[in-house]
Amino acid sequence: MVSRGKNPGARFWTKAEPLILASASAGRRLALEQTGVPFIVQPASIDERATEALLLQSGAGADKIAPELAKQKTLAVSQKNPGSLVLGADQLASCEGRILSKPVNIDAAREQLRLLSGRTHRLHSAACIARDGAVVFETVSRADLKMRELSPAFLDGYLQDAGDAALSSVGCYQLEALGVHLFESISGDYWTILGLPLLPVLDALRREGALLA
Repeated sequence: MVSRGKNPGARFWTKAEPLILASASAGRRLALEQTGVPFIVQPASIDERATEALLLQSGAGADKIAPELAKQKTLAVSQKNPGSLVLGADQLASCEGRILSKPVNIDAAREQLRLLSGRTHRLHSAACIARDGAVVFETVSRADLKMRELSPAFLDGYLQDAGDAALSSVGCYQLEALGVHLFESISGDYWTILGLPLLPVLDALRREGALLA
């Protein structure tokens, strides 16, 4: 299904075919919908954790791992869709030298939130655009978020109410939803936190001739 967003921004889209979003992330879908850019969702199927583990073993940091994962997702989908522009993305968090990815279960989410409680962590959001199996654009942006001190009672209530949504993103939160209750201060743009550095992505689409300049 083609999504055309919630405003008339699609009038600026110059291509007959929609953009392909190689991600199942609700936050990224929301970000694109708000631009009005027409797109379809076609999630990539790659072994993210295996790739992440290999890069960690080589000493790579989040600013290298997130772009590599975004590129692999993008190329996997681009190779199946000749001629189309494909957008992929990935996001990791880092805190005091430790790299965090999505928790595998609620217990892991609880431990991750305990680690982040009272500390500042950084989100690394990478995006990649490809056409015909070749990368035409890559970027990574960062946002710093300070989490307030979280009591055990708050953690219990938050995880109960958030449910599986706590497992769908690094840091165990969606800032556009219940996750806003976790924070004391934020430095960085909203779209980076959602997992898609939108302004440089839109600029790249204009350079590719997909959006009117």
